[in-house]
Amino acid sequence: MFWQLFYTYLKIGTFTIGGGYAMLPLIQREVVDRRGWIDEEEFLNMIALAQAAPGLIAVNSAIFIGWRIGGWRGVCGAVLGAVLPSFVIILAIAMIFSEWKELPAVEAVFKGVRPAVVALIAAPLFKMAKTAVGKRGRLLPLLLSLAAALLIWLGHVNPVWVILATIILTLVAVDIKERRRK
Repeated sequence: MFWQLFYTYLKIGTFTIGGGYAMLPLIQREVVDRRGWIDEEEFLNMIALAQAAPGLIAVNSAIFIGWRIGGWRGVCGAVLGAVLPSFVIILAIAMIFSEWKELPAVEAVFKGVRPAVVALIAAPLFKMAKTAVGKRGRLLPLLLSLAAALLIWLGHVNPVWVILATIILTLVAVDIKERRRK
């Protein structure tokens, strides 16, 4: 399992530009759709945990998937596969970028990649929103997600406060639901 996880995350890390959020659709395609290691709901839960935990979302997801699929060996394979491409690429860029950064072609490439990165980040957001609403038409998770995004984006609220408030509100809602059920 070490090598399967290593190769899967190596492939994802090698062909993703834009960081961890841009990796999410590729991770989902590989671990949910193609390999069936986890289902879509567990994937969404993994993203929530990976975002809430300190560190890079790609590494946090590699830890989660690696542990779930292969224990410690799976964690090592997935994390190594996730970070190795970025490490090698950044090292290579650092070695040559200082000489080439002023070239118009290099500037144009970096400007041209930006819209693709935005699309790579937006695609999983729309897919997660559809899953959050679900077949039963649960509109509340979607509205809460939009409210959180607006608070962070327009209200300049620190994401840590939004996460803490979400945790507290969720615990209160679960408690109220449990009390009503009893």
